Amino acid sequence: MSSPAPRTAPDPARPALIELDRASVIRGQVRVLHELSLRIDQGQHTAVLGANGCGKSTLIKLITRELYPLARSGGPPPVQVLGQSRWQVDRLRSQLGIVTGDFGANLAGMHELTAEDAVLSGLFASFVVPPFRDITDDMRERAVEALERAHALPLRRRLYAELSTGEARRVLIARALVNRPQALLLDEPSTGLDLVARGHLLAMLRALARQGVTLVLVTHHIEEIVPEIGRVIVLQDGRVLADGPRAQLLDGALLSRAFGGPVRVWHERDPHGHQHYLAAAGD
Repeated sequence: MSSPAPRTAPDPARPALIELDRASVIRGQVRVLHELSLRIDQGQHTAVLGANGCGKSTLIKLITRELYPLARSGGPPPVQVLGQSRWQVDRLRSQLGIVTGDFGANLAGMHELTAEDAVLSGLFASFVVPPFRDITDDMRERAVEALERAHALPLRRRLYAELSTGEARRVLIARALVNRPQALLLDEPSTGLDLVARGHLLAMLRALARQGVTLVLVTHHIEEIVPEIGRVIVLQDGRVLADGPRAQLLDGALLSRAFGGPVRVWHERDPHGHQHYLAAAGD
């Protein structure tokens, strides 16, 4: 049997990885987050699950500072990352790696960019390696290490724009890992992947969790919630519908309510005895 993932008990002395306190967001004329409160501790593998339009993308954009919560007076800040209410994403990159499809779209538009250069660009919080910066041997070693951890080392010399969706996703994860972060925030990481590529991706996430990288997975795909993820937060209409252990929340009745239609959930055990949850629409 494979060794279990390292488990880190919440430490009150350490700031939360992500903490929202009654955070509200309005986009256009629509309130998409309604005084959302949640706390994810360092070392706490967590999935944020919900239907399209439930507020998952807005949550990501709060953390990447593409959106800001409504201002209010008094009380703690609405959004904190590692105890900071004011931060620059590039300064947090050694602690929180972020993987979103937006990054991939930007990189794909740079037709001469190799996979290795895409990973190296993560050291500079840029989509290219700045022309005035020298790439040291240590930087290249870190890029190779990150590509290897993401099972993407054979892609090192390939052009990023020519990679398949699954290959590009692995390089994006390597780009986040090049700064050796404590945690990864992943936004719908298996979107566009075929069955085999998705299986490889999930195996990689499980390996990273066992290496001690905290996973925060934002998704609407139940099968992405690997066994190492012990906590599930279900969002609905910009609010927390449910928050608790994976085994309790991956329930057909609850998810039918969250997704607004009948959802059937079942689980299977792998050869190591780990439970994997699957879901399908319909009774």
